[in-house]
Amino acid sequence: MSSTVKFLFISVFLLGGCTAGKNDGSAGKLKVGLVFDIGGRGDKSFNDSAYRGLEKAKADFDIYTEYVEPGSGADRESALRMFASRGFDLVFGIGILFTDDITRIANDFPDVDFVCIDYNISEGLNVPDNLAAINYSEQEGSFLVGSIAGLMTKTGTVGFIGGMDIPLIHKFETGFVQGVKEVNPGCRVLVAYAGVTGEAFKNPAKGKELALSQYHSGADIIYHASGSTGLGVFEAAREKDMLAIGVDSDQYHEAPGNILTSMIKRVDVSVYHIIRNKMTGQFEGGIKQLGLKDNGVGYIYDENNRFLISPDIISRVEELKRKIIDGEIEIQLEEK
Repeated sequence: MSSTVKFLFISVFLLGGCTAGKNDGSAGKLKVGLVFDIGGRGDKSFNDSAYRGLEKAKADFDIYTEYVEPGSGADRESALRMFASRGFDLVFGIGILFTDDITRIANDFPDVDFVCIDYNISEGLNVPDNLAAINYSEQEGSFLVGSIAGLMTKTGTVGFIGGMDIPLIHKFETGFVQGVKEVNPGCRVLVAYAGVTGEAFKNPAKGKELALSQYHSGADIIYHASGSTGLGVFEAAREKDMLAIGVDSDQYHEAPGNILTSMIKRVDVSVYHIIRNKMTGQFEGGIKQLGLKDNGVGYIYDENNRFLISPDIISRVEELKRKIIDGEIEIQLEEK
């Protein structure tokens, strides 16, 4: 669906005053609306994780669901308002770019519950009681995959490629760099970003260009945190027969044999549990921070990548994980 069609779809509902439940099969059911981040479904990462959570909830519970893949910022706000004005019970905004819009709309619709994944906590921004602001300690999971990279590099150089150059993605970078340095202090870490706008999360060509540059500069393992831009990183890894590290979801199948591991952010689990809590009357607004201790982030080690990572390395990484959870290792987030 093009962004124009999507905008017209939203406008029809807003102008026509349609309410869920008339002819769409939602009568008597919990109505859940979800608006995707830039890149939408098919990014094999962040958005697809949210979709898996929505679909699992739909399969397990008697609920009615709809989703929108927005284009511009105006589309995001319109989509949120469309769901709220149609009487949806629970509305998700997937991504940090929803922060301002969803806060404003939650105040406008106090009888609707809202959820923002990767909510941007900033001074002077008050989270309404009907808004669950979900954040993750991405730096913790990134530290662990960084330690894997630091222990496994053969060239002494690894890389990081971020999508949009913003504080959220800096958390991935910072954790990764500190994880590398924890186990391999002399290792060089190359860092690049795809851009300064939301488009940086959906530019595979740029991702491939940046990855090829880092591989040519000596990196043998690259970690990306860049949405579908990372698909270009994987293409470069396949082309050069190098290693890459996925993000948000298990991305092994995007380049089997070339994906060392993935830093997983369990957005799917969050979406599912919030819907379940809403159904049982246990929805809670406010700020939620999920890290290693809460099983909100982690890394992949399974039958697909066991041949790439030795048990000794995993034992070392698990010890670092324990130290982070126990507070023995503190990951320092730096302002850029």
